Amino acid sequence: MNVLKNTHPQVYAVDKSLHKLLKDIELLAYLNPNNIEQEKKRFFASKYTIEPVFTYTKPKFDAYKLQRKLFSHRLSLISDEAIRALYEEIIYYYSGMVQCIHTIGDGEKFYYNSFKVFGTPTDKDVDNARFILHFKDVTDPDAIKIHNAAAAQAYFESFSEHYNFPITILQSTRIASDAMVKNSEKTLLLKKNGHFSNNQLKILAHHEIGVHLLTSYNAAEQPLKIFSNGFPRNVETQEGLAVFSEYMAGALTLKRLKTLAYRVLAVDSLRKGYRFMETFKLLHFDYQLNKDDAFTISMRVHRGGGFTKDYLYLTGLQKIFNHYNEGNSLDTLLTGKVTLQHKAVIESMMTQGIVVPSLHKNMAYKTNSNTNTTVDFILKNLR
Repeated sequence: MNVLKNTHPQVYAVDKSLHKLLKDIELLAYLNPNNIEQEKKRFFASKYTIEPVFTYTKPKFDAYKLQRKLFSHRLSLISDEAIRALYEEIIYYYSGMVQCIHTIGDGEKFYYNSFKVFGTPTDKDVDNARFILHFKDVTDPDAIKIHNAAAAQAYFESFSEHYNFPITILQSTRIASDAMVKNSEKTLLLKKNGHFSNNQLKILAHHEIGVHLLTSYNAAEQPLKIFSNGFPRNVETQEGLAVFSEYMAGALTLKRLKTLAYRVLAVDSLRKGYRFMETFKLLHFDYQLNKDDAFTISMRVHRGGGFTKDYLYLTGLQKIFNHYNEGNSLDTLLTGKVTLQHKAVIESMMTQGIVVPSLHKNMAYKTNSNTNTTVDFILKNLR
């Protein structure tokens, strides 16, 4: 911190100011619907004929004033061109994120803001998803959901002993996934009414604790707060790292890859103008996905008005898999909520002493424990 203050005072000042504005800007805190289970029951009772009506937590900030403050920073005073360019990207990125939060539940307005921040699948991404779905399902006894949330919490608490950071686990009925990390509070949220298989527990442990929680704690060690708030478009890299952790731990299955593929097709359905029930029917009837999983994936992409983020799990995995297999270390990408695209500038800041190496290392990255030849074949042949 002292090095940063003395050698890059303007970077320190801008980063500190931005952190005050951005520390509570966590999109999923506002985007997870409050009434998922009620709307799921209503949708199923209607025989899939009515659109769910989700409700959301209202933002606690004034979007216009916040964006005005974001653009008031004098970035021209930052002498290092690469760092200045990074902070320009950060401001534009978070301006888009603020607009996303401000328009949650506002139909097309939210969809287009989401599109601007996260993008949408390309034709190649859709082809990759369909390629995965061509593989025949295999019977997996470890995929049977036999654990409740209490058992899952005990598993995660035991798993966290592999890492040298504390873990707080809270059970919730207001999350869209079975588990997620709330970055600002370094807390693992667990679906209270969820049920989990043996392999799913392994997947979630290596995904949520081994990457998302780990990078939250590594980010807290950094002098620059943007490592905690998140680099522009960090979702693709962070989710890629998390799914790659599943792969290296030997937990990534064809079923899990198919889930990521279904998400790509669901997000692509937004581009085609599908309503919730049409996305659901695409997954459930055309692709024979069971109704509970079809509902969850449809809800994830239609929440807010059309949320495009979910296709990035598969593209992120592909990029991290290729990067690792080209002989590159992933340590720099664990320094916080960073991106593969900014790896060079992070390493440059590290040589200047204003970024510190990762304190916590991912245990799965030490040895490749994957033995699933089908998963290997798929990952090596994505276009």
